[in-house]
Amino acid sequence: MASLWSFFGLPDPDAPQKSTKPAESAAAGEPSLGNQSETSQSRLTTETPVVEQEPLTDLPSVESPRKTIEMPNNWSGPITADGEPFHDLGLQNQVRRSFPTRALRYVAPDEMKRIPTRGIAQRIANGDTIIVDLRGLVHMDSHQNACRRDLKMMTDEVGVGVFALDQEDKLLMIPGTDVVVDISNHSLGINPLM
Repeated sequence: MASLWSFFGLPDPDAPQKSTKPAESAAAGEPSLGNQSETSQSRLTTETPVVEQEPLTDLPSVESPRKTIEMPNNWSGPITADGEPFHDLGLQNQVRRSFPTRALRYVAPDEMKRIPTRGIAQRIANGDTIIVDLRGLVHMDSHQNACRRDLKMMTDEVGVGVFALDQEDKLLMIPGTDVVVDISNHSLGINPLM
């Protein structure tokens, strides 16, 4: 079997050295100066070792313990030397995400103590969830009730409901279209948590 050194085409330092036959050169005697070129050529032809390489077909076959991995459908990325898909996590070719289409909006009465019901209806149609805060109208109970009636009429036209987030009905939530609200658990305030 070939060694690692022969695989790279290098001589094996641990292999036994093939010695040239110094006895033959001593028996032939020292050549004269005139015959030096002839003997050096003959030495070159006789002293050059012939390295025999094992044919590749005689080498034992080694089966890879790895299983072949199937390529994902529509794979267009790089492939490793083993034929596996290479996922470069540093590659920044991700598509930029667009801005969200839905939002949570906070609405409070303006300086004139009005609630913009038309703007709220447009936002609800787009899927936004609206939180209406009537806590600024602390001493105006009749005006709070008027704002609640306006919100109730607007939500009836749009087809959604109004949900109270506190026990005094001063913090109201209006879900947008296609927003699911769980109404089975309606414990309000901090008392149920204790």
